Amino acid sequence: MARRHKKMVARTPGELDAMQAAGEIVGRTLQAVRAAAKAGMSTLELDELAEATIRDAGAIPTFKGYGGFPGSICASVNDVVVHGIPSADVVLEDGDLISIDCGATLDGWVGDSAWTFGIGKLGPRADALNRATEWVLMEGLKAMVPGNRLTDVSHALEQATYAAELKFETELFIVDGYGGHGIGREMHEDPYLANEGRGGRGPFIMEGSVLAIEPMLTLGTEDNEVLDDDWTVVTLDGSWASHWEHTVAATAEGPRILTPRY
Repeated sequence: MARRHKKMVARTPGELDAMQAAGEIVGRTLQAVRAAAKAGMSTLELDELAEATIRDAGAIPTFKGYGGFPGSICASVNDVVVHGIPSADVVLEDGDLISIDCGATLDGWVGDSAWTFGIGKLGPRADALNRATEWVLMEGLKAMVPGNRLTDVSHALEQATYAAELKFETELFIVDGYGGHGIGREMHEDPYLANEGRGGRGPFIMEGSVLAIEPMLTLGTEDNEVLDDDWTVVTLDGSWASHWEHTVAATAEGPRILTPRY
């Protein structure tokens, strides 16, 4: 348990601008991948497009080689929650739900963001899940303000999930064991951010503190497992998942999204 007086790292305004420069490359990459994605394409083709987009912008794909991960993006389809490895063998079909998680490093600073979208027309339950997860992210990140504590964000995400069940008329499950994280010059920095829990705990959020906030919800279960490739996380019951993420800074003016998608 963090000591009561512990504080999160605070970045300077210039450092936040540098992080946003990296984050904007991530945003443009996600836009490019979504624009290209269609039935018949493989997730490996999307990965190649993402890597080219990042490198053409003068940045480095943060994910590539990270802990041995082979791709520049995570491409997670349907019941894959996170960390799907891009593959020529994974070919998209109409109605699929795909999550693209992307990181870019520019001048030593990292941007990290994810979004989930449909290939062609989504079924009603998948569409409700996806719209709900995006809404939970945008509601939960409102707690990223100076003076709050780390788990105030966790609690906000959990409460938003309950509210989303009513708003989008679908039962939702918060994926167990995965969450957000601190971020700066490394993709994963302390602290770990759970997607649920009691508020009022953990280090204080300072003006300039940054978190990657990333709710992951499913239609059937919180339970999951990692496949034999040591990366791919799938739901135990085969239910579909959605994953949305922004890198967010706490500022005096309120939460600042450092991974905008213009």
